Amino acid sequence: MIFDTHVAVDWSARSQPSPAKPAADAIWIGVVRGGVAELPTYHRTRAAALEAIAALIWEDRVAGRRILVGFDFPFGWPRGLAAHLTGEARARDLWRWFAGRIEDAPDNANNRYDVAEAVNRALPGVGPYWSKSHRDRWAEIPFTDLRDGHGLPRRRLIEEQVRGAKEVWQLAGAGSVGSQAILGVAALERLAAETGAEVWPFDTGLTVPEGDAVLAEIYPSLFNDAVKTRLGDGDIKDAVQVAVTAERIAQWDREGTLASLLSPTVEQPEVIAREEGWILGVPGAVASTPKLSNDCFALPPGVDWTPVDEALERLRAGLIPIAEVEQVPVAQAGGRVLAVAVVARRSNPPAANAAVDGYAFAAAGLAGPVRLPLAPGRAAAGAPFDGTVPPGHALRILTGAVLPEGADTIVLQEDVAVEDGAVRFEARLKPCANVRPAGEDAEAGAEVLAAPLLLRPQDLALASAVGVDRLAVRKPLRVAVLSTGDEVVEPGSAARPGAIFDANRPMLLDLVRRWGYAPVDLGIARDREGEVRAALQRGAAEADAILTSGGASAGDEDHISALLTAEGSVSTWRIAVKPGRPLALGMWQGTPVFGLPGNPVAAFVCTLIFARPALGLMAGAGWQVPQPLWLPAAFEKRKKPGRREYLRARVRDGQVEVFASEGSGRVSGLSWAEGLCELPDDGLDVKPGTPVRYLPFEAFGL
Repeated sequence: MIFDTHVAVDWSARSQPSPAKPAADAIWIGVVRGGVAELPTYHRTRAAALEAIAALIWEDRVAGRRILVGFDFPFGWPRGLAAHLTGEARARDLWRWFAGRIEDAPDNANNRYDVAEAVNRALPGVGPYWSKSHRDRWAEIPFTDLRDGHGLPRRRLIEEQVRGAKEVWQLAGAGSVGSQAILGVAALERLAAETGAEVWPFDTGLTVPEGDAVLAEIYPSLFNDAVKTRLGDGDIKDAVQVAVTAERIAQWDREGTLASLLSPTVEQPEVIAREEGWILGVPGAVASTPKLSNDCFALPPGVDWTPVDEALERLRAGLIPIAEVEQVPVAQAGGRVLAVAVVARRSNPPAANAAVDGYAFAAAGLAGPVRLPLAPGRAAAGAPFDGTVPPGHALRILTGAVLPEGADTIVLQEDVAVEDGAVRFEARLKPCANVRPAGEDAEAGAEVLAAPLLLRPQDLALASAVGVDRLAVRKPLRVAVLSTGDEVVEPGSAARPGAIFDANRPMLLDLVRRWGYAPVDLGIARDREGEVRAALQRGAAEADAILTSGGASAGDEDHISALLTAEGSVSTWRIAVKPGRPLALGMWQGTPVFGLPGNPVAAFVCTLIFARPALGLMAGAGWQVPQPLWLPAAFEKRKKPGRREYLRARVRDGQVEVFASEGSGRVSGLSWAEGLCELPDDGLDVKPGTPVRYLPFEAFGL
């Protein structure tokens, strides 16, 4: 288990202490410690409840236990409020903003409406906060929902996801949570400072926290059915709710579900993890991994030989991304597929800064030879000038330093003469010369990386430069590889007459690995239905896709095709391609199977041409098309019409030469080649100098 103690808190925004006798509309705390549920406790004031929660945290910490405390009010606000009030799109900065303004006395007396009114006053239009306890007070807060023009969303992303969740802007009235949130985050900011507790997901990201005390947003209404079942005559619903909620969270932890709920798959994870927050227990915006339909490879009735382009288009139309999404630190995201676009959290550069070493000054009104006294001090990268450059003065500044107040232009140090505490130069500079403006590279809120994208080192640099520390990426697609046939044996083993060493499996496993997927080696299955079935079952259990070689046609011993026909689904495609035999595409227990030819050359070509783009789409990287080069041929060939041909080729002296033999049994030709020469479906008479389409192996990600 992740935590030893699980706590659920039903918060209250009352302005007076709750009744001495336990009642609703108070603060109730439910606790499950070490798997044992304790009786819910009743607290008349927020101060008393916070004291009890802090005691729980310290008690568990001293005992070496980990504690999770859930509160039933929003931890964040719709995107935009934090940046508007604090300058940073970070919920914890907004928490500190509220904590610095909220006055919450030990008897629950508080100024929450004054603070909400200050928020409304800071924004344009009317609102966003609305509803209040007194119609004639707090003029900036509309009594009814007459909000307009404030520019902020009505709901958080999570509130669009959870049925019945209330928006955070309503301060009063049935079911309102606005007042609870204002008072709550101010209280939790102090609690976190006192106890060192982490706030999920703002301090931890959308992942399993590492700290020993964690605060999280919960929504007890997720368990309404269980609460109704347990609620008896005379019971207080709030007390039953916190008991049930704490027990369910403990159950998630015990059953291993809590880890995934702390790492939900969500759209716009950066907004959620930094600004809006998420309700613990809601799986995420993508509730389950999409599945492929059993007929996704089916050909229309009457289709016999299929041209390559048509086969690729049908393959593309039948597939969808199935790789799951997870969040990882930027430093670990290289080579992964970006699943959600990256939005700049901060401008780059965040402030105007010096592009050169020199002297900063205000350019207005200067002309001809100029002499400016030097202001004391200097500005350097990481050590900004603490003050304002006086009018008519200059300040020493180094490359990368933030441009100080009172200056807008920089003259290069090579262009000045320094004497008697002043600088002299010709004022021929344009205003703002040698200054990098704020946001020159990227502005806060701008999309800087679009998805999908195979992340490169330079992409990680850009994400980091704009303040993003975690990226939503696709988990590597798991691809299983199986060789079949009685004649196929492991390389290095004692080979009987008629046996062949398995060349396909090492080749295909390395292709899978080079494309960034997780290879699963299913070994060799003999031509026995039971062995082939067992291998397919293992592949379906451990992988997202299966590549097989051999057994894909309709022969007596071709068990791949036979099993897919009998127990799964199969569509045998007769593609007009050379080298290649029929390509068997099917589903086995929900897992797509690519039945490749047994011949290594044909298997290699079919994998590059058909399996690579299909796997890329399933992995979330999109449909990948190799980019060709048109180069003169160094060979002669008369090609017949009817099939597209792929010749093993390489480039020498700017011309495409092909392997001496087109025989698909010549594995040495694959090693000799550096790419493929693609000849069209129609007939073609190739002579030396004829432009041909060359596909270097690099175009296939190799």
